[in-house]
Amino acid sequence: MALAGALALTACGSSDSGDSPDGAALFVGSAYMPQPVSDSMAAGFLVITNKGATDDVLTRVTSDIAGEVTMHRTVGQTMEEAQRLDIPAHGALVLQSGADHLMFEQLKRKPREGEKVSVLLHFAKTSPITVEMPVKPATYNPKTGH
Repeated sequence: MALAGALALTACGSSDSGDSPDGAALFVGSAYMPQPVSDSMAAGFLVITNKGATDDVLTRVTSDIAGEVTMHRTVGQTMEEAQRLDIPAHGALVLQSGADHLMFEQLKRKPREGEKVSVLLHFAKTSPITVEMPVKPATYNPKTGH
């Protein structure tokens, strides 16, 4: 979690998407998990772009690799658990190091660089979206790709 810098919205493109009956059109890209240094916790980052005309909300995240996946919001210098994260119409929810992010807690096993972690994103309006999150080096910087 010592990574610095912002996650570029253009990185990686998106391969996972979902539509809702009322107009949200969500696309997930730039997903990755730095190889965790802890045996019990890991962080996850991604960008959810809403190309639709309706706001949506990320309400829950699940993964078979963790007992629990929590969403965190960074306010100033403190991290607090969030029950929901908004995804504005024609906007994006950016989960990145040093800002809003996912925390994989009670890891069932420690993911290694090169593996993929399956994550299921649950929304208020859109059907759940499955994302295959690649595990990157602990020092990975999405701005440089290293």
